[in-house]
Amino acid sequence: MELKQYVSIVWKWLWLIVLATAVAAASSYMASQSAVRIYRTTTTLMVGQTIQNPNPDTGQMYTSQQLASTYVQMVGREPVLQAVVDTLKLPISWETLKTQVSAGPIAGTQLIEIRVVDTNPQRAKVLADEIAHQLILQSPTPSGAQEDQRRQFINSQLADLEKQIDQAKSDIEELQKSIANEVSARRIQDIQNQIAARQTQLNIWQTNYSSLLTVAKGGANYLSVFEPASVPTTPISPKTELNMLLAASIGLLLAVGAAFLMEYMDDTIKDPDDVQRVLKTSALGVIARIHPIIHSGDAVIAATHPKASISEAYRVLRTNIQFAALGNPATSLLITSAGPQEGKTTTVANLGVTIAQAGKRTLLVDTDLRRPSLHKLFSVPNKHGLTNLLLVEQPDVAAVAQPTAVPNLFVLPSGPQPPNPAELLASKRMDALISLCKEHFEAILYDSPPVLAVADASILAAKIHEVVLVVDAGRTRSDVARRAKETLDNSGAKFLGVALNRLSLRRSGYGYYYYYYYYYSSDGDQRKRKKPQKGFAAWLRRTRRHIMGPSSTRADNNGHEQVEVETIESPVVDE
Repeated sequence: MELKQYVSIVWKWLWLIVLATAVAAASSYMASQSAVRIYRTTTTLMVGQTIQNPNPDTGQMYTSQQLASTYVQMVGREPVLQAVVDTLKLPISWETLKTQVSAGPIAGTQLIEIRVVDTNPQRAKVLADEIAHQLILQSPTPSGAQEDQRRQFINSQLADLEKQIDQAKSDIEELQKSIANEVSARRIQDIQNQIAARQTQLNIWQTNYSSLLTVAKGGANYLSVFEPASVPTTPISPKTELNMLLAASIGLLLAVGAAFLMEYMDDTIKDPDDVQRVLKTSALGVIARIHPIIHSGDAVIAATHPKASISEAYRVLRTNIQFAALGNPATSLLITSAGPQEGKTTTVANLGVTIAQAGKRTLLVDTDLRRPSLHKLFSVPNKHGLTNLLLVEQPDVAAVAQPTAVPNLFVLPSGPQPPNPAELLASKRMDALISLCKEHFEAILYDSPPVLAVADASILAAKIHEVVLVVDAGRTRSDVARRAKETLDNSGAKFLGVALNRLSLRRSGYGYYYYYYYYYSSDGDQRKRKKPQKGFAAWLRRTRRHIMGPSSTRADNNGHEQVEVETIESPVVDE
């Protein structure tokens, strides 16, 4: 599959893709707006007070980091959480509270974070702070009153030790000075012994001082609040923008996938390439979708709007049929379809108009004796017609054929509906009537019933020999069209090709079949080019034409041709 085909599929199902994406995004937005808002706050604790020491000890820092992991595990345990429930008098169990709490150390630090989520931001803050408080209470960290008493005692001891250390130093200095004045060896020895004893006391006091100072500064197993929780102002859930983006992406992917899946499962004939691939034959003509018609007679667009691009498509079909039968010019042509409602009668009518406009005396014969509709298109009576001619010995085709508003064009309606259509069409009188029509008219087009519905088309194909199959683009299934062609081939008729009807140029990308991008004034004699369009819509049309070929054209109510991106369903007046 080429890139153009992928683009064509996306363009065809663009409405579904946009709709699915919009619905998914809108649904996600509505769900997010109705969802309960969840808030999160964090309390940060520090393990130990090594950071306050000008000369931190590496061992204490390592110990504090290991203790941090222990305290993280304690946060989610019953002793801490149950104490929080009891203190705050919460109407929930500690197991329920556990689902709202999480904790973790900050890697490489002595800090731990206690995170709490709740639907109420104020309550989330209170819970986070209380959990931190209960964790501190269950650690060796003393309470506030005990800490003050201990600090006062330590400070007084430190002050006493400072005085004793200073006094000891002073005494040692005095003793060292007195040695210089002594001459007795015994006395000198006594002073040296005093200095040594005093130095020993000084060392003990200095050691005690250092220990007390360490205790005063706090040890490794010490918890303190580094950053209390704050009241959160922005909810962490739902994340409306992210949810909408994810939902839209999922909707987009699902829609694109569904589009390609439907295209993969769709085995209908959609464009001339499918005609060549499935039926191994060419598309003699491609007829675009046209406006819905109020009156059935307006379906003969080749007569009512001869300058419309649809009329030009029928003229192209006429020319290609002539080339297809170049070796044996066809004066009689059977036009049929695989099934009902595929546009064969409309094709017969418009093709007959273009042949008559070329100057040939043309007859349109309605051989659909079961559900005739050709007379409705040209508003001619159906009281007398084909069945009446088949019941007489010497039929007068010229007398029964009805003239139309189009010069050189005549219609032979079906006439009264018989009980045995197949037998009448298979009779020798039908052979004689076909020969008689060739004597009075230069071109005869036969509108027959669908091939697969009844045997009438096969019977006529064997008599008329030249056959064109009308295929409804995007509706006729491949196997149905294939069986219809095989049936016609088995009848011995010459299969000229396919008239691809109701092709949506926007969806198929085959807009290059139409090259007439002009519109006409109301009197039809002045041709004007359409003014260049500006804006996003015009840019979109130009981009599409660059990728997929020119857009189709359509005729307005006055018969003026207009550039149009997409035309719509043509009327169904045949069976």
